[in-house]
Amino acid sequence: MSDDAPEGGAQLGALAAAGNESGPNLLLCDDDAPLRRSLERALERRGFRVYGAESLREGYNLAHSIKPEYAVIDLRLEDGSGIDLVKRLRELHPKCRIVILTGYGNIATAVAAVKAGAVDYLAKPADADDVINALLASGSGLPPPPANPMSADRVRWEHIQRVFEQCNRNVSETARRLNMHRRTLQRILNKRAPRE
Repeated sequence: MSDDAPEGGAQLGALAAAGNESGPNLLLCDDDAPLRRSLERALERRGFRVYGAESLREGYNLAHSIKPEYAVIDLRLEDGSGIDLVKRLRELHPKCRIVILTGYGNIATAVAAVKAGAVDYLAKPADADDVINALLASGSGLPPPPANPMSADRVRWEHIQRVFEQCNRNVSETARRLNMHRRTLQRILNKRAPRE
């Protein structure tokens, strides 16, 4: 993750000065502990007061107690869907700006996240600057594209891995659903993930 200040840094500074001396509250809900801690530190360095949660239940509790102005939520948590937390935050705090993170990017889940109330949808591993740019984007326009987007090969690999997991790691069923030859799929599954 980059340590340079994002373009939205001045905007965040103004938000912190206007609202709270120690920065706006941000709920970070992700069950990937190393990623959560890394992103938490990066966001704190950029002026947010970050409250981390590792489960949907913890996220619900924090949503009630801290009144977050911002939230960064993993789509797939061990105890449920991050979209449920997005909906709850929308009910409790309608002005909260929410970004969904996921390692399983696809159009259907992106649409569901935005319909539930998220302002953007980023693929993991997300850079702190990309997260902040998405959180602070103003108006109806989209934030600038990420500095280091996932390659097309990586997106394809992530999609295949997601379907493979959804098929309980059954190669034949995964190949059938992806309309792919079984041997081709096995070769892809035996390779390492493509570089970002």
